[in-house]
Amino acid sequence: MSMEDLLDQIDETLDGGLKIPGKRTVIDVEKLRNIIDDLRMTIPTEIKQAKGIVADRSDIIANAKRESDSIIRAAEERAKAMVAQEEITKLAQEKAAEIIASAQSKSREMRKAAQDFVDDLMARADEGLTANLSEVRKTRAALKQTVSK
Repeated sequence: MSMEDLLDQIDETLDGGLKIPGKRTVIDVEKLRNIIDDLRMTIPTEIKQAKGIVADRSDIIANAKRESDSIIRAAEERAKAMVAQEEITKLAQEKAAEIIASAQSKSREMRKAAQDFVDDLMARADEGLTANLSEVRKTRAALKQTVSK
């Protein structure tokens, strides 16, 4: 069960409580404690997902580096083969430089895109976790006020 589902259950429990005069509500404390316990067990899952995103980011960057290295090696090998032909040596050198520049540019673009993608995922995970944590804190504070009154 997700954190959102558990927070919805807390809301339902609070809304479903018995209303008594003086803006007070009687709720099933045991049910609410069980939901909070489930919520506590769900939080590590959310953290594991965030760690997975970080690991994916590293994999994406490593793959981009390997691909760019492969492209550069292929370009260098092609350039060497072209240099062997005396009449097109100059053309081969120019083409190799273009290929290397293109490979480096593509590598930078891929790294930037991978970093932007992972940053966006991390920001959304951060926002979600922050919002959920804020809601849990508000709910706990409300519960404490309700219990202490």
